Amino acid sequence: MLILVANLGSTSFKYKLLDVSGDLHAADIRPDDRVLARGAVERIGDASESRCEVTIGDYHNVYEMPVPDHGIAVQSCLDQLTDAQHGCLKDASEVSAIGFKSVHGGRKSGTFLVDDDVLEAMAEMNAAAPAHNPPYIAAMKLLRERFPDLPLVAAFETEFHDSIPEARRVYATPPNWREEYQVQKWGFHGSSHRFIAERTAELLGRDDLRVISCHLGGSSSLTAIQNGKSVMTTMGMTPQTGLPQNNRVGDFDPFALPLLIERSGKSLEVLLGELASEGGLKGLSDRSGDLRDIEAAAAEGDAKSALALDVYVEEIRRHMGGMIVAMGGVDVIAFTGGIGENSDVVRRAICANLQSLGIVLDESRNEGHRTEGPLHVESSQTQIWVVPTNEEWIVAKRTKQAIGN
Repeated sequence: MLILVANLGSTSFKYKLLDVSGDLHAADIRPDDRVLARGAVERIGDASESRCEVTIGDYHNVYEMPVPDHGIAVQSCLDQLTDAQHGCLKDASEVSAIGFKSVHGGRKSGTFLVDDDVLEAMAEMNAAAPAHNPPYIAAMKLLRERFPDLPLVAAFETEFHDSIPEARRVYATPPNWREEYQVQKWGFHGSSHRFIAERTAELLGRDDLRVISCHLGGSSSLTAIQNGKSVMTTMGMTPQTGLPQNNRVGDFDPFALPLLIERSGKSLEVLLGELASEGGLKGLSDRSGDLRDIEAAAAEGDAKSALALDVYVEEIRRHMGGMIVAMGGVDVIAFTGGIGENSDVVRRAICANLQSLGIVLDESRNEGHRTEGPLHVESSQTQIWVVPTNEEWIVAKRTKQAIGN
C-alpha cells in the first residue's frame, strides 16, 4: 500500500512516497526503509520556471519546468513516479491516497478525508496560520478536481495535543472566546512529537516514559509526553508562539501592539508581519535566523548573536522546567529537528548545570554527534538522546487509518 505524503508551502511542494503495507509497529522496521521516492518543487507560481528535484532509488535528477499551481506540482510528481525509465510505479493509480501534513483545522483536530467541511474549518483558521492554511486549501481544491478518485487526507498537527489537560489548554480570556472563536492553546509539530513518543518507547522498551521532546529547527517547540501522550506543549493558539524561532517572535505581550501602532505609525497588519518575519533569532542577532550563522558569529565574538543564542537556550530551559514539574520528573530528553540533531552547542547549553535534577550530559558523546544515539553519562538519572524525526511516516500511517486500511 503506497501513500504519497505532501508538505506544502505557499510556493513549494515536498513529497515522499512510502510503502505502508503490513505491520507498522514492529520495532525492526525503520521508516526510511519504506521510502520509495522523494522530491520537491520550488517557486510554484513564479513567472520563471520552477526548480524540481526527484530521488528514486539511486536515481537523482534536478530540472526546471513551468509550475503555475500546486496541482501541476503534484501532476509532475506523479509523472516522475511513473516515468518509464526511472519511475517506481507502473501507473499513478497505484497510489492509495495523498496524506497532507496539515497545520490548523481548529474545530477539526484529527485526521480526516478532505471534504467541504474540512476545507471550511481550515479556512476559519486562516488568520491563525496564514503561511500554511491558504496554500493547503488551494492545493486540496485543485487536486479534488483533477484527481476525483484519489483520496485526500488531512492529518492535522494539532491532533497529538488533544490529550493535554484542559487547565493547560485554556487562556484566561473572556468566557465566549474559546467556544465562539476557538481561542485556546492548540499546539503544533504534532507529527514530529508523536514520532518521538513512539521511537523513544521502542528504544527504551517502555511505554510509561516521561519524555521532553525538543523539536528544534527553523520552527521550534517542546512537548511533554507522558505514557505516550502529549500533556504540555510550548506553542499555543498559533505556530508563532512559544519559543523564539528562526524569524518568529515567539511569546509576546499583545498589549505592546497598541503602543507600537501609536509610536511607529504602522498598521497592525504591518507590525504582525514584522513579528512573523523579522523577529525571533533573526531579530535578536540582527543578521540571520539560521542558527548555524548565529553560532559562528557568536564564536567570533559578535555580541548580538551571542545574545540570540542565550535567549533561545534560556526559553527552552524555562519551558523544560515547567514540563519537569508537570510530569513529576523526566526519564528522557529527546533532541530532534535540524538544530536538535546537529547543534552540540545548543544541546550542551540546554543541559548545563542540571546535575541536581539528575540530568548529566556526556561531553564526549555530545561533541559532533549527528545521528540517533544516547548523549548521557551512565550515572545520569535522565537519559538524553538524539532521535531524528520522521513526520512523513506518521502522516502516512494516519492516512492509512483514515482510508480504512
